[in-house]
Amino acid sequence: MTTPGRGLHGRVLDTLGPAITAGEYPPGSVLRTDELAQHFEVSRSVMREAVRVLESMHLVESRRRVGVTVRPKAEWNVYDPQVIRWRLAGADRPQQLRSLTVLRCAIEPLAAGLAAKHATADQCAELTECALGMVANSRGHRLQEYLVHDVAFHRVILNASGNEMFARLGDVVAEVLAGRTQHEVMFEDPDPAAVTLHVQVAEAVRGGDAARAEELTRQITVGALHELDILAP
Repeated sequence: MTTPGRGLHGRVLDTLGPAITAGEYPPGSVLRTDELAQHFEVSRSVMREAVRVLESMHLVESRRRVGVTVRPKAEWNVYDPQVIRWRLAGADRPQQLRSLTVLRCAIEPLAAGLAAKHATADQCAELTECALGMVANSRGHRLQEYLVHDVAFHRVILNASGNEMFARLGDVVAEVLAGRTQHEVMFEDPDPAAVTLHVQVAEAVRGGDAARAEELTRQITVGALHELDILAP
């Protein structure tokens, strides 16, 4: 489905981007914009706009008299939320989920510890509200509703850390949480222990207990990694 508001070049991207990240066009493949424009039945200007977006993600590079060349995976902007979404939609999903979850294990516990030191009263209140929303939607197969509060919870943690580098990972964490739900790499209802841990993290942050906030968040992220062992080996 084409993302609303992105028009014709969005339709091209929603086909070509996943094809590149899935390996249908291996690194070094040369794409001819004229041929692509004809294939997608769009103008060359629309095709060039789509290529510029792919270039911004480092998926391809344009060279005069050569064409548009697919770049090696090692050069992709793997933190781009759209690249993550495309990879999660393809055969690369298990590896992508695992690498993102390992990233969460490394970053989020530290962010939670910092949040306990730096969170404002408003951020503490928002964190508690998110945790309670997770509790309220943790039963009855309400995974989409649960996801809204789960994503918001982790965004608050990263923002409240006071570290701008951590804060910028909010979209990355949102994509992996959404990907787990949308691609059914979750149990029908969230793990009750994990839900309780989120409530306890909110309490630890509000209480200024950095060590406890860090340890509880580590349990959350390690638990998510263990879930992958079961659901996406």
